[in-house]
Amino acid sequence: MTQPLALVIDDEPDICELLTLTLGRMDIDTRTAADVASAKSMLGSTQFDLCLTDMRLPDGDGLELVEWMQTYSAGVPVAVITAHGNVETAVQALKLGAFDFISKPLDLNHLRNIIESALKVEKARQARGPTLIGDSEPMRNLKDMVDKVARSQAPVHISGESGTGKELVARLIHDSGPRAEGPFVPVNCGAIPSELMESEFFGHRKGSFTGAVSDKIGLVQSADGGTLFLDEIADLPLPMQVKLLRVIQEKTVRPVGASNEEPANARILSATHKELGKMVAAGEFREDLYYRINVIELPVPALRDRGDDVLTLAEYVLARLGSDAALDDTAHQALKRYAFPGNVRELENMLERAVTLCTTGSIGEADLNLREVPAAEGGPAGIVTTGLGDQVEDVQRQAIVEALEKTTTRQPRPSCWDCRSGSCVIASRSSVSSNRQASTPMPDVS
Repeated sequence: MTQPLALVIDDEPDICELLTLTLGRMDIDTRTAADVASAKSMLGSTQFDLCLTDMRLPDGDGLELVEWMQTYSAGVPVAVITAHGNVETAVQALKLGAFDFISKPLDLNHLRNIIESALKVEKARQARGPTLIGDSEPMRNLKDMVDKVARSQAPVHISGESGTGKELVARLIHDSGPRAEGPFVPVNCGAIPSELMESEFFGHRKGSFTGAVSDKIGLVQSADGGTLFLDEIADLPLPMQVKLLRVIQEKTVRPVGASNEEPANARILSATHKELGKMVAAGEFREDLYYRINVIELPVPALRDRGDDVLTLAEYVLARLGSDAALDDTAHQALKRYAFPGNVRELENMLERAVTLCTTGSIGEADLNLREVPAAEGGPAGIVTTGLGDQVEDVQRQAIVEALEKTTTRQPRPSCWDCRSGSCVIASRSSVSSNRQASTPMPDVS
């Protein structure tokens, strides 16, 4: 079996010697470089399995090298080592594609764990199962970010409208990273009764409350060595937000009825269709927890912003349904025009219905049963065109402003075109001026 090969980049000989010795004891061969230029030359001529770089180098910095590697040495996990780092620098390094961030003086046990995780990255990526469908620019950007954040251990917050595939993105991050062999535990935070939430998350001891007939492991510890995905994290009650913050900070949990805290080794991924920044401003979500889970934010694009991806997705869904029916030209054009307020989930449901009810081998526009969208003032009614992204935003913004104005005059509230789907895209995607928010509460348009 071939020894892994690592590149250490540092202008301090003592640090290079320490890292070489540590890596050697892990049966890893090591090369060293004292500056950015030498490192680039070595990376261009040799295939490395791992890279460790200092932040401050004689002819540049580690962030510059990390960014360069994403183009010229893509796939090589790189960790940044520095005595001068701060939170902002760490986040920047991770966003540029760094695997992790290590501070001096070096904790050798922590360093070994990072190295072991880094060597698993490529293996996990090769074994990755499902992937993101589509080749539009927003999806290419998303795929690139998934590959970058998968290498790190930092918390990631996945934002986007309902039905865009946030859980799929979370699974891909897990499957592409060093924790791929560990469990992936998805949790719908809005589906757990508040009185059972602490027990479900942290577990409990036998006899700790009525009905606790045996010890129970909580969801956090069930994800040990893997990933805990907190879907709809905005629905967590404030008391649970405090407890979750401690879990993330201290990496420990205290089961209900237990006297001691226990280790919790799970990477935290979260998601919601709500705007957490606005919830923080309104006092509905803790600011400290927001910054802990949102180290890296990963926005998932709406289907209407993905161009012809809708046709690729449609063909994929039909194949998955095992249908021999094909979309005709009228269906193609209708799908490209439709705004898809329910995103990919709506597309899946739409095609499943069409396949079930279609009596021929061809699916036309009529079989899709597309919903009509109320027109903006002064414009014709019809289906919102996908390619007119700015126009869609204008329509949505105008709708919410009109709703607020009618609320202030106590007139009957208007209906939102998406309310029939059970979620309000207009309210989640639009904004109004800070003065209006301060003087007028958001109307309940759902």
